[in-house]
Amino acid sequence: MTKQKTRLYDAAEYLDTEKDMAAYLQAAFEDGDPAVVIHALGNIARARGMSQIARDTGLRRESLYKALSPDGNPEFATVFKVVQALGIKLSAKPTHVP
Repeated sequence: MTKQKTRLYDAAEYLDTEKDMAAYLQAAFEDGDPAVVIHALGNIARARGMSQIARDTGLRRESLYKALSPDGNPEFATVFKVVQALGIKLSAKPTHVP
């Protein structure tokens, strides 16, 4: 019996367009868990290229990796800079419409 080779799933490999990235981030927001949103932002940033995001935000690449890691707890200003650098627009809508 031969062993089947597997590798870890990496969402960043499938985020090819801004539309894909925005949909992925929207799904993370709908989950409602801030850690899921940060993880999604990290995957999107890696898909785009962390070095490019670092240049666009003015933040160090290492700081971005740390902030957007599963254990990261970035400030909102960092999240906002990353979202802007990714070319994604955040918007708000009411959760309950009478």
